[in-house]
Amino acid sequence: MFDLIVLAHVPKAEDITPVADALARMRPLCLAEDGCVSWEAYHSQEDPARFVLVERWATREHWETHDAGEAIQKIYVPEIMPRIEREVHPSAPVRL
Repeated sequence: MFDLIVLAHVPKAEDITPVADALARMRPLCLAEDGCVSWEAYHSQEDPARFVLVERWATREHWETHDAGEAIQKIYVPEIMPRIEREVHPSAPVRL
């Protein structure tokens, strides 16, 4: 498995709703991609300018292929990236 956490901050209040709408449209496209195990976007209830994406891919290669997909190229790059500051964290579950 390859897990990815993306922390996004939307600096301008007027961009929060367009970012939330674009993330909602991305979800079914991502879930339909080969190797996508799960894909969730969370909107902070404490800070409306914060979003967290939690992605799980079968392999890192599947995630890398995702970069060329419709969700990234038609929604994320043109609609979301210009409106956010982000941190991308390849991650692993903490287990005992």
